[in-house]
Amino acid sequence: VQLQASGGGLVEAGASLTLSCAASRDTFDWYAMAWFRQAPGKERELVAGINWNGESTFYGDSVKGRFTASRDNAKNTLYLQMSSLKPEDTAVYYCAARRFRTIAVLTLALEYDYWGPGTLVTVSS
Repeated sequence: VQLQASGGGLVEAGASLTLSCAASRDTFDWYAMAWFRQAPGKERELVAGINWNGESTFYGDSVKGRFTASRDNAKNTLYLQMSSLKPEDTAVYYCAARRFRTIAVLTLALEYDYWGPGTLVTVSS
């Protein structure tokens, strides 16, 4: 499956932004999905994971209560709604996928087989 994230940009602190990740495959509903991010000089970290039907989600501690992951399997698209953005949210955001159709959410980067090229989010103070 090929993934293409979009929606990044430059915003001010406190603003909201929604990222999208379009998947190329019609069997999108067989895939567990996630958003990861990587800031300059830092390791890649999980932002949010979501299972195949969207019923299970998991969030990194730094974004809990501010970010919401969702998916529309009819549109083969994953979303990340980000609110109350902070300068420390500045990073390249990646969407990832793995063919995995259970209630579980995958939370480790090494568990994902497919990655998109990323979209840059910059939050100014």
